[in-house]
Amino acid sequence: MDEPSPEILETFENKNPERDYEIEISCPEFTCVCPKTGQPDFATITIKYVPDRLCVELKSLKLYMFSYRNAGEFHEHVTNRILNDFVSVCDPRSVEVTGDFNVRGGIKTVVRAAHKKDA
Repeated sequence: MDEPSPEILETFENKNPERDYEIEISCPEFTCVCPKTGQPDFATITIKYVPDRLCVELKSLKLYMFSYRNAGEFHEHVTNRILNDFVSVCDPRSVEVTGDFNVRGGIKTVVRAAHKKDA
């Protein structure tokens, strides 16, 4: 896989769509590369969402996250891109993606991006 794509993500039917409940997924081995230097960036990506009709299938999410390994993206962009792709595939009631990037060059970055479905 050369480029991250929402097409990698698979879903399954939520069997409890009448109820609001939160799913939290943590990906502590996320890597991408800095688009300026080509140096690796390491992060924990956390996705918290309240599903509507669909839930994300975890193996496909793992493969999607791994597809960023050689992608050059700024921290802000990668976090928002993951959010956009997740929303386009799962259409959750609400979702927050947090990119907690490791210290590099004396700077630590945490990026949070959220989406809430219109009522």
